Amino acid sequence: MSEFKVLDFNKKKADTIEQKRRAFNRIVFQNFLGAYSVIDDNGSIYPVTLVDIAGDGCSFQIPWNPLRDKKLEQGFEVQMRMYFTNASYIPVIMEVRHTKEVIAQDGTTHIQYGCEFDKSAASFEAMQSFIDFIYKFAEHSAIDKGDTKVYFK
Repeated sequence: MSEFKVLDFNKKKADTIEQKRRAFNRIVFQNFLGAYSVIDDNGSIYPVTLVDIAGDGCSFQIPWNPLRDKKLEQGFEVQMRMYFTNASYIPVIMEVRHTKEVIAQDGTTHIQYGCEFDKSAASFEAMQSFIDFIYKFAEHSAIDKGDTKVYFK
């Protein structure tokens, strides 16, 4: 008797949506959403590179030199500004859950932090709406392959 491989279409659909979500995240982070973090005791802000965002948290990375830079410890509270225009942002509070060293395409070393959102913060409601949009966009968006024409009047 031959064995048949059963395809799980729900898993395939979920995988496709996840791939679209991650691709959309990269476009949004590189072209639209700016993120700055307030980390040190002096309240200085500096740019970070967002890597991923999900319902429970996000990951970001910063350039890192092991000879002079110190890693943020697990449990450290990070205050981040998610800029949607040049002057307006949503403040987000997160807690560091994990760290890993990564090498960027240009060969520079970065530390990537995975953080969990403080969902009790009042401003998180707006962030949650943005995250929900990203997921819905990934689920319902289509790729324009130039095969149909749309006419506007």
